[in-house]
Amino acid sequence: MPELPEVQTVVDTLRPKVLGRTIARVRLTRQDIVTPTSFDLASALTGRVIAATDRRGKRIVFSLDTGDRFYIHLGMTGRLTVQAAVEPAPPHTHLVLELSQMGDQIRFTDPRRFGGVWWLGRAQSPDGDMGPEPLRTRPPQLARRLAQTTRAIKNALLDQKVLAGLGNIYVDESLFAAGIHPLAPANSLSSKQVGRLSRAIKSTLRRALRHRGSTFRDYRDADGAPGAFQKLHRVYDREGQPCRKCRTPIQRIVLGSRSTHFCPGCQPRSQV
Repeated sequence: MPELPEVQTVVDTLRPKVLGRTIARVRLTRQDIVTPTSFDLASALTGRVIAATDRRGKRIVFSLDTGDRFYIHLGMTGRLTVQAAVEPAPPHTHLVLELSQMGDQIRFTDPRRFGGVWWLGRAQSPDGDMGPEPLRTRPPQLARRLAQTTRAIKNALLDQKVLAGLGNIYVDESLFAAGIHPLAPANSLSSKQVGRLSRAIKSTLRRALRHRGSTFRDYRDADGAPGAFQKLHRVYDREGQPCRKCRTPIQRIVLGSRSTHFCPGCQPRSQV
């Protein structure tokens, strides 16, 4: 599933292609990707100008010239690309926004359909009940949020109400960088550990952003280009391979139905 670095990269590559352009036509092939399900998305978007594109958590937020907003969530397999109308649309293209001038289209494809389009209008905020952005969260704020739960730190950080935008990849990578075992209870971390974790989250996300996110199979930016950060992963998806730091084999466990990767040498279980 695309996480903060991948979604931000999509927004960064999308923005210069769509900002200020008019949505001339809307083609929606599956109404069930729209929330509310009965909402007439085509009527709401046709003729509207895209005034801004932003990210909130894992959401790609569009603001229109009317003041209305909607967001697209990529789910597990979604892609949001800008392509010439003459290029064949790939399978599972559920939404096409034809842009005025130059014959471009914004295309949303999603084979597994865990993503979709959420109409917010003018009153609703794209924040929902999400927590703060991790790149702007200070250690004391993070400490207060973690102190409220006894869950394993891995599960706590996956909760979008604790921090918005983190997922399996960057939680594993951040915990490794901070030297914290994924099973450690969130409320048991010392202030020193929380400070180390806060710095690790920020540095991990910034490195991933510089490398345009991680691509294993589905993720592409708005230009259709893959990311490269997967080449630099230190624990995620490296089960059995030697730790890049201490050479101990990376282990994988299942935690909350999610694969979790860690180094038992650099993230000792004794601290749990």
